[in-house]
Amino acid sequence: MNELTENLNSNHRKKEFSCGKDMLDNYLHKQANQDIKKKLSACFVLNDQETDLLKGYYTLANNSLSQNLIPAQFQKKLPNSYKSIPTTLLGRLAIDNRFQKKGIGKLLLIDALRRSYEISKSIGSFAVVVDPIDEDAERFYVKYGFIKLPDSGK
Repeated sequence: MNELTENLNSNHRKKEFSCGKDMLDNYLHKQANQDIKKKLSACFVLNDQETDLLKGYYTLANNSLSQNLIPAQFQKKLPNSYKSIPTTLLGRLAIDNRFQKKGIGKLLLIDALRRSYEISKSIGSFAVVVDPIDEDAERFYVKYGFIKLPDSGK
């Protein structure tokens, strides 16, 4: 299968990336490589073949949720013996300003969900969880069927 994204590496021009959100820009510029080395998360990038600029990136990490945070309609499918349920955290998703409003966020989300699904075949992961950075990000995820958990926004 031909991959849309690739793992972030030292050849990528990450310093030129700017999505307009300091927290997401700074993460890519200063923290992503450290998290990768420490196995805290994986960072996947979409590189523009013509300009060699990063169009966008996302991160994935192992996660778990307390079973009482899972909505009732999903809890009934889970055994009561689990206090926490394994999930995959889509921690960050950002698009460079030069490439926004072109459907790249949707492509990256699909890529992240596909990767998460493939990973769940090897290690347990009941769901993909996001923690939106702001209301724009929340609207983006809701548009694609994500639901708010009881502790969202805390």
